[in-house]
Order: sequence, then structure tokens, then C-alpha cells
Amino acid sequence: MRRALHVARLRDVPALRRGAAGAARRARHPDRRPRMRRWLLAAAALAVLGAGGWYVLAGKAPQPAPVAAAPAPPQGVGALGRVEPASRIRKLNQPGGMAVTRLERLLVQEGDDVRAGQVVAEFADAALKDATVAQNRAAVAEQRTALQRTREAGRASEIQAQRARIAGLAAQEEIARRDASRTNRLVPSGAGSEAAAERNRFAVTRLEAERMQAEADLVTLSTARPEDVQLAEARVAAAEAALAKAEADARLSRVTAPVDGTILRIFARPGDQVGSDGLMEMADLTRLDVVADVFETDLPRLRVGAAAEVVIPGENRRVGATVREIGWQVRRTTQAGTDPVAAVDSRTVEVRLTLSDEGVALLRRRTNMQVQVAIRAGGSSSDVPVAAR
Repeated sequence: MRRALHVARLRDVPALRRGAAGAARRARHPDRRPRMRRWLLAAAALAVLGAGGWYVLAGKAPQPAPVAAAPAPPQGVGALGRVEPASRIRKLNQPGGMAVTRLERLLVQEGDDVRAGQVVAEFADAALKDATVAQNRAAVAEQRTALQRTREAGRASEIQAQRARIAGLAAQEEIARRDASRTNRLVPSGAGSEAAAERNRFAVTRLEAERMQAEADLVTLSTARPEDVQLAEARVAAAEAALAKAEADARLSRVTAPVDGTILRIFARPGDQVGSDGLMEMADLTRLDVVADVFETDLPRLRVGAAAEVVIPGENRRVGATVREIGWQVRRTTQAGTDPVAAVDSRTVEVRLTLSDEGVALLRRRTNMQVQVAIRAGGSSSDVPVAAR
């Protein structure tokens, strides 16, 4: 028991020594924490007083006028587009519709300039239809001549001859009348026979009837009957209708240019039958448009007459354009972009831009080429037709 207590006392000796050393140090160096707290409190008070003074002085100083923020510049509109003639591309086909006819002659080549109404191709049945037209023209001439003859009723020589005949019959009638008068006076005295007197009276009656018939024939020769004129006029109208039909059929055997322009492509050659692709394509290349597919949300920033720039792939310059027409229908986009995450079913409106003369000269042979369009914003949404919005 005593041994254990002695061991415990020996173990507590270092601890007792450390405690005595700490008490000696505290006696030599008194605690500094109360002094540091006083310094911190004094610094905080000074800071509060300085802030209050600055606030008071700042409140009395004149406030600077607020600077107005500069308005953000209007954003332009970008879109993909394609080059297209202002007259659109015209596809010429066989005028006869479903009739299957062989192409006989091709009067133009690709790249030729043509005028509106110029014949560019003929089909094999053109000669037959031309002969039908000539036949109907002759029939019209015949019926018109008959109508003229019916209206005139008789030639001048016939009318003059008829009048001469009437005069001769009148003279014979007068002679017969005088003979009949003399024989009638001789019968009561017995110098003349009753038979001779009767023959003379019958001769007067016969000549009078012949004269009256000749006068009626003269009226017939001088004046046409209304029903005869109407019949002749109907025959002329029928002949003219047949001629118009023949001429229309003949035009169906020929293809004419609808506008002034250039032949772009030919799909059929002489001896071929025109297929579903048509005969040829043509367009007026003197005026070119860029048809841009603009998102429907960008329409309020567009107006007719706005300036634009067209970026042409492969060219190191841009050409100018002007917005000419804003479409009236929202539809799905037709331009294929290169962005793989772009919406392929976006809703767009066709906007037509007129290319400058420089752009027309540069893109004359690049119809349907895809380009990029940058339209400068301008105007307000009220400049855009309501139906387009």
C-alpha cells in the first residue's frame, strides 16, 4: 500500500512542476486581452463616426444628373434564300393537254433569247391543222359572198333586163288593148266577128298578167327577202365559228413564249413525245430576286424597301438588295440549313428581295443557288401587311 502511494507521488511530480512554471510566467506577464478589447472598441467607434460624417456630407452635396442609357441598335434579320427570276421560271408544255403528239420541230436552243409570242416548237399535227384552217377560211369566204348576193338580190344587168322586158310587155299589152277595142266596135255592125274580138280580149288579159309577173320579178331582184338574209347570215356565222375552232386547234400544235426571256433548259428533242418534265423551261433573267425564308417571329422588324446584303458562296464580296414583297402566308421552311440542331419544321414567310444590277450580272447563270441574306431592320410592325403578320 505504501509502495503504491509512493509510485503515484513520483508520477505527479512533473505535472506539479509544469503548473508551478505557468504560475510564475503569469506573475511576470499580466493578461493582455482586456487591453486589446479596449483598442478594438475604440477603432469601431471611430469607424462609425467616420461613416456618419461621410453620409451627412454626401447628403448635402449636389447629386449628379443620371446618365440616360444609350438605346440599343435595332437588330437585323438573317435568313437563307435562293436566287430566282422575278418572272419566275416558266415550264412550257404541250398545249394539247393529254393528246400524245410527236415533237416535229424545235426552233430554239438553250441560252437563246426569245420574245413574248415567239413560236419555239411545233408538233407533228401542225400541217394537218393548218390545212383545216385553210379549208374553213375558204368556206367563210364562200358564205360571205352568198350573203352579199342575197342582200343585193340581183345584179344591175339583170335588173335592167327585167325592166326592159316589163316595158316590152306593156307595149304589147297596149297594142292588144287597141285591137280588142276596134274589134269590139265592129261586132255590132257585123263588120267584125265575135271570135276575133274575144281573142283580142284574151290577148290583153294574158299580156297584162305577164307584165304584172315581170314587175314582181323586178321587185324580187331589187329587194332581198328578210328570211333569206337571215339564213345567209347564219351560214356565215357557222363558217366563222368553224374557222375559229380550226385556228385554235392549230395554235395547240405550236408552243409560244409567254414572256420575253431566255431558254434555260430543254427536255424534249424532235421526234420525242413530251413527258412529265414538260418541253422546256424559260425565264426573264434581266431581273433577279432572292427569295428568303424569314422566321415568322422576325416579321415585325421588316418593311418593304429595307436595304439588305446578299452573301454569295464562293465570292469574297456582297451584293446589295432591297425588300420588294413580303409574303401573305406562313408555311414550313423550304431551305435546308447546315445547323444540325436547327428546327426543321420552323414556320417562315417568303420575302422577295430585288437584286441590284451588280447582283444580276453576277448571278445571271446561278438560278436556284442558295445564298445568305442579311436584312437591315427598319420601320415598325405597322409597315408589314397585317395578313403577313
